[in-house]
Amino acid sequence: MIEKFNGIIYLIIFVLHFIVYAVYAFRTVIGTKSFLDKYNIDHSAAVMVRFFGAPFIASVLVAIYIMFIKSDGLTGTWGFFTLIFAQNIFYFFIGVYTIYINKLGHNEKTNSEGVIASGILTILSAALCYGLADKIYV
Repeated sequence: MIEKFNGIIYLIIFVLHFIVYAVYAFRTVIGTKSFLDKYNIDHSAAVMVRFFGAPFIASVLVAIYIMFIKSDGLTGTWGFFTLIFAQNIFYFFIGVYTIYINKLGHNEKTNSEGVIASGILTILSAALCYGLADKIYV
C-alpha cells in the first residue's frame, strides 16, 4: 500500500486528511445537536448542517475505496483529488470571507476553526495532488 501512495509520507497525508473529513462527517451528521450547541446555532439548522456533512461522508467512502479496494491503485483518480482540493480551497476562502469580512452570524462562540481547518486541508490536498500526480493523472 505504501508504494501505491509514492511512499509513507503521502500515505500519512492521505489518511490524516480523510480522518479529519470523517471527524467532520461524524460531528455534522451523527453529533448534530452537540455541533449546533458548540457554535450556538439554532436547532432548526440541523437539516442544513447534515446537508453540509453529507459530502464528507461520500468523500471518506471514496477514499476508503481508493485505499483498500480499487485494484489499479490511484490510476485515473484525478477527478476525486481535484474535487477534494477545490472543495477545501472554497471552504477556506468562504471561511475567510465569513469570519474576517462579512461577519454574518458572529456570536460569543464564533472562532477561526473553519479557516484554520480548511487551510490545513487545502495544503494537505494540494500536497496530495502534487505528490501523486504521476499516478492520479494517468
